[in-house]
Amino acid sequence: MRIAQIAPLTESVPPRLYGGTERVVSFLTEELVRQGHDVTLFASGDSVTAADLVPMAPRALRFEPGLRDAMAPMLLMLEEVYRRAHEFDVLHFHLDYWSYPLFSRQSTPFVTTLHGRLDLPELRPVYSRFNEAPVVSISDAQRRPLPEANYVATVYHGLPLDLLTPRPVKPSYLAFLGRIAPEKSPDRAIRIARRAGIPLKIAAKVDRVDEEYFRTKIRPMIDGRHVEMIGEIGDADKPEFLSGAMGLLLPIDWPEPFGLVMIEAMACGTPVIAFPAGSVPEVIDDGLTGFVVRDEAAAVAAVGRLDTLSRTAIRARFEERFSVERMAADYLTLYRGLGAKARPRLRAVG
Repeated sequence: MRIAQIAPLTESVPPRLYGGTERVVSFLTEELVRQGHDVTLFASGDSVTAADLVPMAPRALRFEPGLRDAMAPMLLMLEEVYRRAHEFDVLHFHLDYWSYPLFSRQSTPFVTTLHGRLDLPELRPVYSRFNEAPVVSISDAQRRPLPEANYVATVYHGLPLDLLTPRPVKPSYLAFLGRIAPEKSPDRAIRIARRAGIPLKIAAKVDRVDEEYFRTKIRPMIDGRHVEMIGEIGDADKPEFLSGAMGLLLPIDWPEPFGLVMIEAMACGTPVIAFPAGSVPEVIDDGLTGFVVRDEAAAVAAVGRLDTLSRTAIRARFEERFSVERMAADYLTLYRGLGAKARPRLRAVG
């Protein structure tokens, strides 16, 4: 198939460090190419891919300190994709709702994977108006706040099986991985680790919008001995970090759309202790790949049961449910279904 993948421009594909959406786009793109499909990736110019890269900004916008209007490059990217839409069998967007007005008025099949939260009241009028634009949810839980959207599939994320693998190290601490933000509740993770008497290592980024929260709420809780802040890490460092953890703490306080960090831990054989928000009960097999708990006291108790879980079984469950091959197969089934329902092609846009 001739497939266009249209990525956000904030991060490169894959991102240098943190960036869940762009990592998933990269995994999917590379697997589709590996399977022999003709894939074109619209992304920032510092992206690295085996697909045909169409650079829509010199580098990831996150690393453009002088940038004042991030919407301008995205608008130009949408226009470029529109002008070339006739070249593809399907257009796969990862840009929330930005493509709907333009691409609902052309004939090439298109679909959008929704990577973010959908419980914002401003979204309901958008999806009521564009109720024929096909969208993919990344968990069934993600759909609940926005039932009016035109969901055509739920596709769980997947990782290459050789990307993150268990390492032969003795687990000796608890881990927190991802992003320092109120909805991720790193303060809860710190309290859980302290009550359990286990050191906590935090490998996370701090976005500009969360700097005050980190400075006032989290940094005072970091003592460098029982609670250690490692900072932002990439894929090369995750296997050692996660394999060395007795468990990953995910005491979230928001409707998590998917939670890539959970399957990253599972890939390393590391169990997850998570609160039952959003996708968590869909991703974690309670009692097999981790424990789903409702409060901090239950999380502390679960820490004491981590050694009852088989790290080999956790890795096997990851391979069964969350491989990139399975993710690509799900999307290919969807692409072909969209193509079968497509309207007749319009002439090429000049």
